[in-house]
Amino acid sequence: MDSSLALRIFTPLRNALEEIGDMLILTGKTLVSAFRPPYIYGDEFVHQFLFILKLGWFPLLVTAAAFGFGAPGLQAANFLVLFGALDRLGGFFVLASIREFAPICSGIIIAGVAGTAITADLGARKVREELDALQVLGVDPVKSLVVPRFLALAIVCALFDVFAMMAGIFGGIMATVINGAPLGPFWATFFSNASTTDLWASFLKCAGFGGIIAVVCCYKGMTTRGGAEGVGRAVNQAVVISFLAFFAFNYVFTQTLLATNPEMLVIK
Repeated sequence: MDSSLALRIFTPLRNALEEIGDMLILTGKTLVSAFRPPYIYGDEFVHQFLFILKLGWFPLLVTAAAFGFGAPGLQAANFLVLFGALDRLGGFFVLASIREFAPICSGIIIAGVAGTAITADLGARKVREELDALQVLGVDPVKSLVVPRFLALAIVCALFDVFAMMAGIFGGIMATVINGAPLGPFWATFFSNASTTDLWASFLKCAGFGGIIAVVCCYKGMTTRGGAEGVGRAVNQAVVISFLAFFAFNYVFTQTLLATNPEMLVIK
């Protein structure tokens, strides 16, 4: 009885650790394959890049604008009005939109729109044994399938960060206007707090999100079992694991960034 209970407790943990290890191995193989010739993934990269752009740009703009207007916009504005400091809203948006909400919105949209499609596509190929056929023919699935998706998601996620920041800041502008305040103080505190470190860190964080989503979704798709039901289960697991993984990455990245740039802890 004790042994069966221990198995029920530790087997899921062991399986989870094995999956994490396999994903880390896949990440290493993907990075090596991306820079090692021959570079045969150009056409697939362009196809995936355009596919993700077409699917994700509109949901991203709507989500980022709603996030910017609702959470840091109206809520922070209402709080600052109590202290007569609505002019500080611009500085707060550097923290809220550029550093956090814009990258997180981009990661959520990429995982929900592109990640699910990638997992379903590769999962269907795995079920139909197309991936096994590629290996029999001597084609490396990592170089031909994973690398172009990895590069496409990392680049598109970083590009989406620009539009997410613009939409989020637009939400802050709307919150300022609704509260009857002039935009001059908003922009003054915004630009006094914004720095190039905030921008490159936001882009790098988004690229990391895209790479994490690509590895997780490709891994879950390429290890799918159980037919059509298994494909659906893999899609659900890929989205959940992607969220957990890039939120954990966000915590480590942000703590490292703030520790190496302590001036970012002060809102001017």
